[in-house]
Amino acid sequence: MFNIDFEPVGRRGQFSKDQSLLDCARQLSVDLVSICGGIGDCGRCKVQIIAGQVTKLTLEEEVSLSTRELEQGYRLACITYPLSDVKLHVPPESLTAPQRTQVEGLEVVVEPDPLIRGLDAHLTPPTLESPQADARNLWSALAAQGITSGKIDFNLQQTLSWYIRQHDWRLGVALRGDEIVAVGKPSTRWLGLAVDIGTTKVAGYLLDMESGKTLVAKGMMNPQISYGEDVVSRIAAASKSPVDAARLQSLLAEALSQMSAELCAEIGGHPTDIVEAVVVGNTAIHHLFLGLPVKQLGLSPYVPVVDSALDVKAREIGLHIAPGAYVHLLPNIAGYVGADHVAMLLATRLADMDGTALAIDIGTNTEICLNHKGKMTSVSCASGPAFEGAHIRFGMRAAPGAIEHVRLENERLEIQTIAGEPPVGICGSGLLDAVAQMRSNQILNRGGKLVTHPLVREEGDRSEFILAERPGLEDITISQKDVRELQLAKAAIRLGIQALVEAEGLTEGDLEQVIIAGAFGTFINVESAITIGMLPDLPLERFKQVGNAAGTGARLALISKTEREKAGQIALQDGYIELAKVPNFNRKFAEATYL
Repeated sequence: MFNIDFEPVGRRGQFSKDQSLLDCARQLSVDLVSICGGIGDCGRCKVQIIAGQVTKLTLEEEVSLSTRELEQGYRLACITYPLSDVKLHVPPESLTAPQRTQVEGLEVVVEPDPLIRGLDAHLTPPTLESPQADARNLWSALAAQGITSGKIDFNLQQTLSWYIRQHDWRLGVALRGDEIVAVGKPSTRWLGLAVDIGTTKVAGYLLDMESGKTLVAKGMMNPQISYGEDVVSRIAAASKSPVDAARLQSLLAEALSQMSAELCAEIGGHPTDIVEAVVVGNTAIHHLFLGLPVKQLGLSPYVPVVDSALDVKAREIGLHIAPGAYVHLLPNIAGYVGADHVAMLLATRLADMDGTALAIDIGTNTEICLNHKGKMTSVSCASGPAFEGAHIRFGMRAAPGAIEHVRLENERLEIQTIAGEPPVGICGSGLLDAVAQMRSNQILNRGGKLVTHPLVREEGDRSEFILAERPGLEDITISQKDVRELQLAKAAIRLGIQALVEAEGLTEGDLEQVIIAGAFGTFINVESAITIGMLPDLPLERFKQVGNAAGTGARLALISKTEREKAGQIALQDGYIELAKVPNFNRKFAEATYL
């Protein structure tokens, strides 16, 4: 029996030499992509051998894996067997959607240098001879630690006397600069909250402010989606009246308060232990969260109210954490390039890269930044909600039963669903995969039109590709309209890339590295994205998928003053191109829709 260790998933167990690495993974509930069912011909269950001995390389692997992958020790799990204890790395693209969300793919280690300092104070009970005020008594107790004076949050002052006596004159104190923002029992573990508010989804992270360690993370839907799936719809809704604007603001504040409570409950903490928060989002989301006017964001020249970093009291925006806690918002760059883009650039370290590199944060709104020899320029693309399964007839979000991978050879169709459940719909990555396979098999022409094929049928005036037959239920299909929706989404991204590259007098071939961020960017098959023309046709080794980099950037800014300063520098350094003003925009957009 051999010990097989799957990293970074953190699963390990003992297995015999007769069990393939795919069998080992399945028994440990490591959900590797395996469209072919484990016979070695889909090439999707790639793993990297870090330590240990395995069986010899097969012909199938020599065909499926690139020269670089072979040099780096990549193998196909389904046809590789252990010959000793084995430690292996599972790349994000080899995992199904639910487990990919557990593997952020981007961890940036920095020395914690938070604004919050946790201290303990032992106060002296007052007497008739020394009737010292409670606030002065607290400062006196902190004097031994070099803290002699400052200010105390006013709301905290209203309950300070109760806290002091409740905890028998011994307190834990959270100090932000010279301001006491929270008190609690001695040795309180003060917490920080980092949040990435996307147009569709919200990602929240709870951190230990002293160690900088992420304790727990959670995702949820953005409740503002009921007012529209895109920011333009929400801008219009908030602009109708102050009541509508207040409702959109409170929806987010209430959702983040609930998320904070749920995160704290998972570690036995309380929301009042959260003494600092960092929130990022695009410029419209940023303004809606703060209750700032947004009407001007929907009108040319799309001017934000503020583009600098902000610190606001959490209570002022209805966020229920520690009474005196602050919410820090990273700077915005332009009307449609916001703090989430700055956070992504901070996390990916794009500004520090030499040569020519591109970073793409794919979502309902996609932001792209080009760094060419130190000059950074960004663009925003309205890629729409098709990647989330919206406006697709059988579209759905990534959940059990969603088709996430598709493989087609002539008339042999193979699909893989999330969690191996019977198919109930198709998520964004599955749609991209399916359209790429249809194009590769000449079922779609370059313009995206369905052509005659045994798997294409006519239903009234609708042409559709049969993806999954379901006896007794409606078959899951991809219609001509679905293909068009994806074409529009991918065209926006490709045009944004082309605009940045051409503005510097470069070609797409000059790109030395392409970093793909965002939840959807983590899930996609890069080869499929290249096949449909969403991404440039470059060698696969130039692409790197890094997960929710905006969330990582928010966490860095939460635990490090230095990282906050870097974020400010990035915002000042980054230029901006308005995509709609690109010469011959309409013609170039139409060309970008081609598959």
